[in-house]
Amino acid sequence: MASAPMLSVEWRRSSYSTNGGNCVEIGVGIPHTVPVRDSKNPAGPILTASPTSWTVFVAFAKAAAV
Repeated sequence: MASAPMLSVEWRRSSYSTNGGNCVEIGVGIPHTVPVRDSKNPAGPILTASPTSWTVFVAFAKAAAV
């Protein structure tokens, strides 16, 4: 069960998502936390990361995709 702060989060998908929406979503609106979930299972588990960790992960993923 999601905690109360996660219930009010606004979820966004990447504009690069082209595979029918099967991707991860990130939540916005929670200070100092980046929640991440599977778009196919929105009621499922939520991974949380610090903004710094998320930025490093995204930079790594972009570099690996080239």
